[in-house]
Amino acid sequence: MLSENLQAPRTLVPETAFGDDPLLRLQQETQPAGGNIGLRATTHPEEIRITGITVMCPQCGARRDWMVICNRNEISIRCRCAHQWVERELTRADYLAMIGEGIGQDYPSLEAAAQAAGYDGTLAGTYLSEPRPE
Repeated sequence: MLSENLQAPRTLVPETAFGDDPLLRLQQETQPAGGNIGLRATTHPEEIRITGITVMCPQCGARRDWMVICNRNEISIRCRCAHQWVERELTRADYLAMIGEGIGQDYPSLEAAAQAAGYDGTLAGTYLSEPRPE
């Protein structure tokens, strides 16, 4: 026996009002208040070791005095020479462990963070603090 209507009827999606785009609404709801884009940064004067290897800037050779940037779940390291790279071995949990709870600063943009902390290239080659003896 053949049936002429093998498919279930489609559910009609109600028309959305102009300007009520669900994707835009989701983006607005998930963005932090105040226009902040979710960027946090902190300075780290000591060396950073990842899997036992000391991080070194591939551009200038610096081995300490970093800016560590957490942009949502992506961690970047920035040198005073303004060279920056994503460090895929570090996670948001590593970043939080590095800075502790409630420490670090929120910035509206990477440029604002780099300029405020002196990692915009103007202090290239400068170490502002001495590492603590081990």
